Amino acid sequence: MSGLDVGADTIVIGEAVELDARSASVLSRLLGALIDLAVLVVVLIAAAMLLANVVRITASEAVASVGGTVMVAFLLIGLPTLVDTLTRGRSLGKLAVGIRIVRDDGGPIVFRQALVRALTGVVELWLTFGSVALITSMVHPRGKRVGDVLAGTYAVRVRGGSPSRAPLVMPPHLAAWARSADVARLPDGLALSTRQFLGRAPRLHLGSRVELGTRLTQEVQRYVHPLPPAGTHPEAFLAAVLAERRDRELVAEHRAAERRDREAALLHRLPHGVPDPRS
Repeated sequence: MSGLDVGADTIVIGEAVELDARSASVLSRLLGALIDLAVLVVVLIAAAMLLANVVRITASEAVASVGGTVMVAFLLIGLPTLVDTLTRGRSLGKLAVGIRIVRDDGGPIVFRQALVRALTGVVELWLTFGSVALITSMVHPRGKRVGDVLAGTYAVRVRGGSPSRAPLVMPPHLAAWARSADVARLPDGLALSTRQFLGRAPRLHLGSRVELGTRLTQEVQRYVHPLPPAGTHPEAFLAAVLAERRDRELVAEHRAAERRDREAALLHRLPHGVPDPRS
């Protein structure tokens, strides 16, 4: 799913994560690359030690040659591709400095973009000791290196501060329905996406707001029975579900705390007939 426009300097990607639309600074990218390099060196040392043990056991030069080639190819191409694909552009170094690689439209990168960046990185990062990437990032208006230009990606800063959210309020016209409805626990990811959507809905582009609200409503409806009255607005339905789940969980937690207190009192009570000096 493409990024959803919120403002001139902000985008919201498909996972409802808010990003700064402005490109990350060259310094941030350099620092993140150095952290990734340190991690890669540790992995390289561990892989080299493992390969040395295998070669010593097999005593074969062919194994050493093939193993070395495979190891180098994996560390330079396979590992960066795998990490960027699985983390959606947030390697350990990027995570540490608060940046993320995204597509030009703000969406998360996929395997194809990660592979192009890794293949290009062999030349611009390793064979030229990073000089080509550094120069390209400094002169490009969006801080792109060659791999980003070819893959259609760039680095953005993930917003660190959590914006204040309006409290969840039960829509009055849905209160009676919510109290009687069977509302199952939502998966954590779906609940978080829904809560973030409700908090950002007033700032979303109208088309994106309708599309995302409709999609979330269709997913949440699978956990609710019966459905709300016909004609209920999707955002009112989502707010009612989250508010009802919150209230029910608070009640359950309060009852569990009372039960734990009663059990603790029973455990610490002296046997029958023995006077309690605290009384």
